[in-house]
Order: sequence, then C-alpha cells, then structure tokens
Amino acid sequence: MTLPPRARLALAALLFSTGGAAIKATTLSGWQVASFRSGVAALTVLLLVPAARCGWSWRTLVVGISYAATLSLFVLANKLTTSASTIFLQSAAPLYMVLLSPLLLKEKVRRSDLVLIAVVALGLALFFVGTDAPAVTAPDPAKGNVLALLSGVCWAFTVIGLRWMGASGGDQGIAAVVVGNLLAFLIGLPAALPVLSFTASDVLEILYLGVFQIAAAYLLVTSALKSVSALEASVLLLIEPALNPVWAWLVHGERPGGWAMLGGVVIIAATTVRSMLAATGRWR
Repeated sequence: MTLPPRARLALAALLFSTGGAAIKATTLSGWQVASFRSGVAALTVLLLVPAARCGWSWRTLVVGISYAATLSLFVLANKLTTSASTIFLQSAAPLYMVLLSPLLLKEKVRRSDLVLIAVVALGLALFFVGTDAPAVTAPDPAKGNVLALLSGVCWAFTVIGLRWMGASGGDQGIAAVVVGNLLAFLIGLPAALPVLSFTASDVLEILYLGVFQIAAAYLLVTSALKSVSALEASVLLLIEPALNPVWAWLVHGERPGGWAMLGGVVIIAATTVRSMLAATGRWR
C-alpha cells in the first residue's frame, strides 16, 4: 500500500532524525562513517532511481561539492558534540541563506529578513556562551559546534545551489544528491582507510545510514513534495530537529547543556515562524 504524501514526509523526517544517534553508535571514526555512509547512499539512489543516472552537468558538480561538505561536516560534528547541538546549529542555515541570496541569486533582503537574522544570530550566540563539558558521546563540544555551524553554512549554499539549478530549467536535484554523496565518499576515503577494526553492528549501522537515513528519506521527501504545500512540509519536517536529541538521549543517555537547548529552541522557533509566514504570503 502506498503511503499518503504527508505520511511520507513524516516518515522521512523520522528517518533523518535518527542520524545523530546512529552515527554515535558506530565504533568507526568520523571520516569512516562519513565516507561509507555516503557511498552506500549514492549506490542506493543510483540503483533505485533511473533519473539519477542522467542530467549530470557542471552545475550538479558545483552543488554536489557543497552538499558533500554538508554531509561530511554533519557526521564529524556528531562525533565530537551532542546530536542536539549538531542539528540545531545546522538548522541556522536560513540565516546564511538570507545573507547569501542577495549576492548569489540577486534577491532583495526584506525588513522581516533582518528580524530573522537578529533572532537566529542570538540563538547561535547562546551555543558559545558556555561550552558543554566533554562526555563519552561528545568528547570535544567546542570543535564539534564549529563543524556543525560550518555544516549549516554549506547546507545554505546547497539549497541556494538547488534553486539556482531549478532556475536554469529541468530537475537536476537528484543528480546533485548523487554527486554530493559520491564526492563525500571519495573525499573521505583516504582518511577512512585503512579500517583496522569493525564490528557487525558497524556494518549494519552504515547500511542503515546510507540506505534509509539518507537515500530512502530523500526519495520520500521528493515524492511527497509534489502533493504537499510548503507550509505543511516545513511543519512536518520539524520532526527531525525535535526528535534528533530524543533518540540520542534514549540510545546514549546524552543530555545537551542548557544554553545549547535554549539556543536551539530560539533557532528552530525563528526558522519555523519564517517558513510558515513565507508559505502563507505574510513574510514581507
């Protein structure tokens, strides 16, 4: 039985949200997880989606580079800081999009965008008011937070790049996803080898991350967006940042610090309000 579009979006967000806990569960290094996860994801999409094998161009390469950086930085950050900090800092991407769009897409900055910039910047600042103490699942929170912030910047470039490709005509988004994962696999491979030790659980976790947490989730989103409004989609996809810290707590007992949680709430609230108002035409 085919899932309704909204159920597909909710399931995709649920799969996305498990990334942090699954990444932390492996005994493999950050580079090994980043490389092998993306290699499995690229192969999965290529096998399941014939359209992913064509439409490659220099544009998909440009966007793919940014997406590869997003994927790799997200994994490396998760290995060093809490899952909550990683997903919340990456969720600040709309701030960078507002700053970059006038330069790259020639879009004007509106007064309401300035409000978003101020609020999200406040949320980001809260992450660095007091750094969380190192823990087993987050051994270097300060460095991890910086990598997570950079992941958000790269994600902003990726989204802008996808819009840039869309403006040129055609649908090259899926090709960019494949290229990005292939690049993440190849770039991370030298640092990932040799694999001196691994467990059966590591293999299963890498397969899960590549097949389900990236490939299947992405395909669910792209199929659902054809039938669901931007407003509904933005609300349903909030399942990811909401549940990501929950899985890390349930699986690993990980508890983010108070300042990080407050900063995350500010960022998610600001971007949510912005998405909802934009979808209803009231963001001016």
